[in-house]
Amino acid sequence: MVRPRSSQPAPSPSAPNPAAVERGRPPESWGSALSFVLAAAGSAVGLGNLWGFAYRASQGGGAAFVLLYVLIVALVCLPVLVAEMVLGRSTGHSPLLAPITAGGRRWAPLGWLFLAAAVGILAYYAVLMGWTGLSLVEALLRELPADMAAAEAHFVGISNGGPAVLGQVLSMGLTGLVVAAGIRRGIERLTSWGVPLLFVLLLALAIWASFLPGAQEGYQGFLLRWDPSKLIDPTTIRNAFTQAFFSIGAGIGCILAYAAYLDQRSALPREAVSVVGLDTAVGLMAGCVTFPVVASFGLGDVVSGSTVGALFIALPTGLASLGGAGRLVAVLFFALAYIAAITSSVSLLEVPVSSLIERLGWSRRRTTWLCVLAITLLGLPAALNVTVLERMDALFGGVLLIAAGLAMAVLLGWVAPQRLQSDLAGCDSSPRLQRLLLFGLRWVSPLAIAVGLTVSIADLLHSWTG
Repeated sequence: MVRPRSSQPAPSPSAPNPAAVERGRPPESWGSALSFVLAAAGSAVGLGNLWGFAYRASQGGGAAFVLLYVLIVALVCLPVLVAEMVLGRSTGHSPLLAPITAGGRRWAPLGWLFLAAAVGILAYYAVLMGWTGLSLVEALLRELPADMAAAEAHFVGISNGGPAVLGQVLSMGLTGLVVAAGIRRGIERLTSWGVPLLFVLLLALAIWASFLPGAQEGYQGFLLRWDPSKLIDPTTIRNAFTQAFFSIGAGIGCILAYAAYLDQRSALPREAVSVVGLDTAVGLMAGCVTFPVVASFGLGDVVSGSTVGALFIALPTGLASLGGAGRLVAVLFFALAYIAAITSSVSLLEVPVSSLIERLGWSRRRTTWLCVLAITLLGLPAALNVTVLERMDALFGGVLLIAAGLAMAVLLGWVAPQRLQSDLAGCDSSPRLQRLLLFGLRWVSPLAIAVGLTVSIADLLHSWTG
């Protein structure tokens, strides 16, 4: 049993995690608890918040979807997120080796599952980043597409062939530069200005969108539409579960990797709530931008019919009618989307990089660029074929991510609950809170995640055979 942290001297906030130092990991650490929260929030906040939320809310009954989403985040995802933080901080290990430390050799497959999920997601996520970056450049240099046909032709142009590969390669290169610089000089420096800037840009755009002619219609038609029957609709439940789990990112190993560099005094439940709150706020604010634009310019069918329709087709088409002001808004929106994308991609890359550094003893720079090369090659099929990208998303971003989250809940809830309790006691979490989190991790999260995993596997098989 791990000795309670409350019996140990309190380290300085910037001190390396003693568990990591003891096991020979590089003495890297976050500069402060706020730095960790911003980095973790940056990991959670990604492109899925900006287009996935709007798409799934429009399909799933508006306010009913939002309510289900919040409940799933609070009751299902939050305990798993705390467990992932505990697993990283208490072991001081990378995602590859942390499960072995907590549960023994038979839990080694979970470490490989973390790596497979993170690498697979980043392989196609870099392609989406590339689309976003190319859209930003296009908005800066050219006029926005004047109608839907022009917007769809533009999207086909950036999502296939050479342009898609170029965007993917550049995005992976930028991600590699940040991760190769290390925790403080790279990831922390990026997220300390990137995440606040993202919120400022998003708030400004939400305020601007509230003055559009169709703003109220947009809020009422999408975000505030209330249909109680949707609360028990299987499609709405599935959409809310998928959005919540993928958006928070529990089960990929990113938060685990970040928590291994965290000091012992940080109150993990409070920081997990901060991360979840920031992530949810981004989704809601993004909806407050997207829905008024969609309603003002009659683009509801585009959003409801495609996961990428809101971001790459509907928004540019609608904003084009506003002339120079619309073009400026498009530039700001794609800029914040790219910031959201890169803060997520660096956390994904940190999973294999930290694991190989610890396992093989390589330098951070060498490990980073070898991982960048391998993941770029793995993502080439997705860059060249949108159907491949969608199938990779269903496999890595659906099945593997959720399976890892389920395994995490079992590991910390049933196999090593004393590790969870000891770590939380060390940061002065009340016994009542510990019992509540453990109950959720044992009885609520696994059951809900198992249902979500079953649905995801069924959807994957249907998409591959249909």
